Amino acid sequence: MKLHFYKYQGAGNDFILVDNRENPVDHHNAKLISHLCDRRFGIGGDGIMFLQTKEGYDFEMVYYNADGQPSSMCGNGGRCIVAFAKFLGIIGKETDFLAVDGPHHARISESGDWVSLQMIDVDVISNDNEAYVLNTGSPHYVTLANDLANKDVYTEGHAIRNNETYHANGINVNFVEPKDNGYFVRTFERGVEDETYACGTGVTAVALAMAKHNNQTGTIETPIKVLGGDLNIRFDYDGISFTKIFLEGPAVQVFEGEVEIDS
Repeated sequence: MKLHFYKYQGAGNDFILVDNRENPVDHHNAKLISHLCDRRFGIGGDGIMFLQTKEGYDFEMVYYNADGQPSSMCGNGGRCIVAFAKFLGIIGKETDFLAVDGPHHARISESGDWVSLQMIDVDVISNDNEAYVLNTGSPHYVTLANDLANKDVYTEGHAIRNNETYHANGINVNFVEPKDNGYFVRTFERGVEDETYACGTGVTAVALAMAKHNNQTGTIETPIKVLGGDLNIRFDYDGISFTKIFLEGPAVQVFEGEVEIDS
């Protein structure tokens, strides 16, 4: 059968999107998912999302990593699927949808290419030596770095993700360096098992961790530069809990197409 798909990117984090409402594809097939995400033998992407109907919500986001396994929350993926839903005519300027970590609210620009996505509240940030560990819908390790542009992110990130502490469940590893009035961030993502051009839950984790690191409280806005462009995170922090967390940035349709898959 032919699978109709769309390709989106959010600050270089790229995804395959499928409208799975009317003629649903059985996506519980890790071999198929990993093949579609393969950059040499498939379509190529950091992950794939299926937009599905869900009672009480505008839609449901079902996300798989490029390795074919179901994933925890993907922030840039969430922003891209909101843009996709607007393109399909499912939503207008605002939406409430369901993802693996629960309900999410989002707002989208008139042009449809800038999405502000509300993330889950965060109450706990722990330490691993000088690094910070927290969950923003996906688990993240945040560590400050020098000369980040020249860091071997793959080797160092792979080592942390697979060390004795994190090997069983994996963790996303974020390296962060102060830049201008914000930060420069590079991320090694579990599931992709490589550095990606951006990670939405990762830059969110960085912004929160740096607020704690710098003893900032109140309403905070944190611009972050990634390999694929610019993102913005804004939130409230009272010294204990992070609330009203929004991940903001571009979400752009790249192309659409069809691919033959086994029915």
